[in-house]
Amino acid sequence: MSDALIVSAVRTPVASAFRGTLRRTEPADLAIPVLSALVKQSALPVGLVDDVVLAESLHGGGDIARYSAIEAGLTNVPGLALNRHCAGGLSAVMVAANAVCAGGDRAVIAGGVQSSSTAPVLRSRLDPETDWLFESHRPTPQAPADDMSITVGWNAARQAGISREEQDAWALRSHQRALAAISAGQFVDEIVPLMIPDESGDPQVFAVDEHPRATTSAEKLAALPVLHPEIEGFTVTAGNASGINDAAAALLVVSSEVAAEHGLAPLARIRAGASVGVDPEDTGMSAPLAIRKALARAGLQVTDVDLWEINEAFASVPIAASRELGLDEGTVNPFGSGCSIGHPVAATGARMLTTLSHELFRRGGGIAVAAMCAGGGMASAVVLDVPGTGR
Repeated sequence: MSDALIVSAVRTPVASAFRGTLRRTEPADLAIPVLSALVKQSALPVGLVDDVVLAESLHGGGDIARYSAIEAGLTNVPGLALNRHCAGGLSAVMVAANAVCAGGDRAVIAGGVQSSSTAPVLRSRLDPETDWLFESHRPTPQAPADDMSITVGWNAARQAGISREEQDAWALRSHQRALAAISAGQFVDEIVPLMIPDESGDPQVFAVDEHPRATTSAEKLAALPVLHPEIEGFTVTAGNASGINDAAAALLVVSSEVAAEHGLAPLARIRAGASVGVDPEDTGMSAPLAIRKALARAGLQVTDVDLWEINEAFASVPIAASRELGLDEGTVNPFGSGCSIGHPVAATGARMLTTLSHELFRRGGGIAVAAMCAGGGMASAVVLDVPGTGR
């Protein structure tokens, strides 16, 4: 079996939905520049790309992967769109890795794209008669399908005994870490700048994540109302939850043979991945299950991992996972995550892998894990390392 190597990984900046820079940008227009940048950066002949796999969420219909491939000049490359809710981006990359490892494909572009701003299913909430969203699971009082603040955030906080103060503190640190990373140029190598028209129609460069807020403080977070004051003890607020965002991210995954033949230096290797299912009520507690499953497939222990990103769908999720796994919180989400960078649902997993791949390359080695829960009672995790340096 071949190794599955990441030789290029890029993303757009993450925008705040509805009022942010990308509010009028359709999903294909986010994916196309990312796909084009991957091929250009790697200098891999287009004819060697076997497939494009992109996660999507909330739009439905069509095939965003094939559409974007054509527009990016990959006319002879097919496209596969998939949906695993929040974990779609991770799953798309695992589809690519599995195909490469099995010898079925030589090179696959994989990632995800999310335009919450233009998603018909979100816009339709203003007009219930046109709402066509198929729910992630059959709703129950303990796990409503249309309110993840209860199903994921509150259930995780309640089950793990996490206080409002702990969630707010985690969210504040997430913003601080994301802002520090932006200031240090941590994301420059992974971001594809976009030219976006301003209000007057003049093109402006969009190259920096806009969701992290420098004005966030402990006092401001503590002053926010909880989302469900009618529920006794409820602790989830808009401040300790992820944003609603727009972005695209993708990675070029190739076999070790292709990398060697074309002189492609890998950023990282996809060592293993896994997904799990749980009762929807336990969605927020599911990430450790996927992590343990992925680490077992990689032949690793929790203590072998140097760097983690556990998506902050809600701050309670990584807190609960860190407690369950006994993690040093200094190694978890060191550059921020969903509460700060944002959560462009279908793109988030690919964004996480992009950031972790670049960081492992900068470090010259190490092992990293990206993990997240997903709507409907699911979770996924992916293990990365740098070839020749991992345990």
